[in-house]
Amino acid sequence: MRRELAALCISAFALLLAPAMAPAQQAEDIGNYRVHYNALNTNALPPEVAGAYGIQRSGSRAMLNIAVLRKAESTDSMDTPTHAEISARAINLTGQRREIELQELEDDEAVYYIGTFRIHDEETLTFTISVQPEGSQQPPQEFSFQQQFFTE
Repeated sequence: MRRELAALCISAFALLLAPAMAPAQQAEDIGNYRVHYNALNTNALPPEVAGAYGIQRSGSRAMLNIAVLRKAESTDSMDTPTHAEISARAINLTGQRREIELQELEDDEAVYYIGTFRIHDEETLTFTISVQPEGSQQPPQEFSFQQQFFTE
């Protein structure tokens, strides 16, 4: 139950912060799937949520959160959380590259992919995400987004 509450908190909190912290589009359509994503400073996470998932809260660390949903066939239905093979990397403006190791988290029917990484004040990162939804016959799809981070 505690883990379920923490997962709910982390997703709700991340979605609430997304518009304020990342002006870029927060979802990408790839065929029959929609990939939701956001990145935020781990200091923004409540201590109980960070602790439940072993995430280090720090002004110099950020978290990438990704969820893959299969689009509903009708407007009366909801999109379905889907497992996927996901890889993520980030490159800063000086060309330094970081591979972001993602951990799959499941909570009831929800599936999230979360990874943390070090950031520097006013650093701008370009993220490249590769997604291969489970059961998809298409080759992995890639998309990118850019975000600037501020440390405390």
